[in-house]
Amino acid sequence: MDRRNFIKNTTALASFSIVSSHVLGKTLGHVAPSDKLNIAGIGVGGMGRRNLANMKSENIVALCDVDWRYAQKTFKDYPGAKQFKDWRVMFDEMGDSIDAVMVATPDHTHAIATAHALTLGKHCYTQKPLTHSVYESRLLTRLAKKHRVATQMGNQGNSFDWCRQIAEWIQSDAIGEVYEVHCWTDRPIWPQGLMKPKDGMSVPDSLAWDLFVGPAENRPYHSVYTPWNWRGWWDFGTGALGDMACHIMDPLYWALDLKYPIKVNGSSTLSNLYSPPHAQMVQYTFPARAKKGKVNMPEVKVYWYDGGLVPERPKELAPGAMMGDENGGIIFVGKKGKIMTGCYGMNPTLLPVTDMAHFQQPKPWIPRIPGGNGDIWNSNAHEQDWIRAAKESPDNRKEASSHFGFSGPFNEMVVMGVLAVRLQGLHRDLLWDGEKMEFTNINDADKIKIVSVDEFSVVDGDPRFNRQFTEFNAKDIAKEWIQHTYHNGFRLPDMPKI
Repeated sequence: MDRRNFIKNTTALASFSIVSSHVLGKTLGHVAPSDKLNIAGIGVGGMGRRNLANMKSENIVALCDVDWRYAQKTFKDYPGAKQFKDWRVMFDEMGDSIDAVMVATPDHTHAIATAHALTLGKHCYTQKPLTHSVYESRLLTRLAKKHRVATQMGNQGNSFDWCRQIAEWIQSDAIGEVYEVHCWTDRPIWPQGLMKPKDGMSVPDSLAWDLFVGPAENRPYHSVYTPWNWRGWWDFGTGALGDMACHIMDPLYWALDLKYPIKVNGSSTLSNLYSPPHAQMVQYTFPARAKKGKVNMPEVKVYWYDGGLVPERPKELAPGAMMGDENGGIIFVGKKGKIMTGCYGMNPTLLPVTDMAHFQQPKPWIPRIPGGNGDIWNSNAHEQDWIRAAKESPDNRKEASSHFGFSGPFNEMVVMGVLAVRLQGLHRDLLWDGEKMEFTNINDADKIKIVSVDEFSVVDGDPRFNRQFTEFNAKDIAKEWIQHTYHNGFRLPDMPKI
């Protein structure tokens, strides 16, 4: 666009709407830090409200949510923002007056809203887990690279000093080569292990149920699905693992320079076709990697526990001392020692803790994020790091801390754990080809049986059990869970070849 046409076009635009800094940025190559981004929120009734509050340094110009009663507090926060129920309508109506998008919908609609925003050249901040499936994670990683926009997954601990400190300790050889890591959480704190409702309910006037369902299979409305408790349904969420692993496993993924696992195995309390189990364990195996800093990176096994399950208590931990903190934690096992942290990698310490008295901490070398050494619950460091990146030229941009080039592959690892649990009925280690996104040891003829009915009653003092299974071709169902079929007219952009 030449200068004359640029002035003509922006003058015309100014006559009826805000001139987007996105337009200026495309022309001039960057947005001045003093200029404000025009940000739209998609999914603003829950965590999205907190994210937007941490972005209030900018212009919040549009708010989109399928449940206007749930979103009402956020609507009141930004009375000048246009309100929508369908993000597709929002993009059609507002076009280039939106620079950037915050996505905090249920897990199953993260990818489709984010992918389309990326193809429109919008900077994207998307809540964790980044996506509902492995394929969606790979797609967003490639789209972000192709369209050269600033991105960030909403695992806010990634912008804090603890992640960097743990990486520096491990890569400076503080505990030797790490060959085993244990991670756990206190979640779920919502209902799981549920059977699908047998009947429907009247849809509340405030809720666009068809838009909530989005690309999932249609079903009658029921209050057990939304708001918030969608996490306990496979079609909409990813259970405790998807909710918390993007926080808890972040420091180990970074410190150990991981990418794709080569093998996974899952086990759990009773698993069914519809809802994540009450408690589960996952074992990931990662291949040896190149030396990082002063330490070799051998094959490492990573263990995940939730629902009240925890790893074996380290013998180095004093009696009465808590493992991690009340939300979970990590234990790194190296050839020379151990490191224990709380949730988000908080408060790392050597084990035994008395070793800290003479520990010579390495000089920090990983750049810190402004505000990343304060209170994680009251910090805007993660959102502001993304805003800073969005205002920089793509030719000279310092990517945000959890940009999709990092968080996309990381999220693939997280949802691989979901696959391991859902496919546990195959009774084997599942061998994974990360580049091809496929299991290499599930055969065409393999079958898997999954609980589809689980009822219990007492009749005349006698128990009555009705547990039924549905059988699937294992290879077909694995492919479906790796790359979901989209329904109701929704579709993803094509996967770019990069």
